[in-house]
Amino acid sequence: MRALNARSSLMAGVLAAIGASACCVGPLVLLALGIGGAWISNLIALEPYRPIFIGLTLVFLGLAYRKLYATPQVCEPGVACADQTLMRRQRMGFWLVTVLLLGLLAIPWIVPLLY
Repeated sequence: MRALNARSSLMAGVLAAIGASACCVGPLVLLALGIGGAWISNLIALEPYRPIFIGLTLVFLGLAYRKLYATPQVCEPGVACADQTLMRRQRMGFWLVTVLLLGLLAIPWIVPLLY
């Protein structure tokens, strides 16, 4: 049950990060795919909500970290949470998603350096 809670926190963090970067990454991705038009500028309307999405992303990543590292796990032998390889995979997945999300959140500050 704890793995499900950590996974749901991580997925909520991913969704919040996508919301936070929709105003900045969305137009770049659409233009890279060859999709253009004046309506793409409407994605900037999400910019005022970016700090809220960033905060939600960090909260959900913190909750996932707490579930995976800070909360001691009490499991019966033979249950999935007692398997150390599963915990190792979950932790590696957590750090992979965390690095990707932080990179996604940093794009608005990185892109101006490329121009």
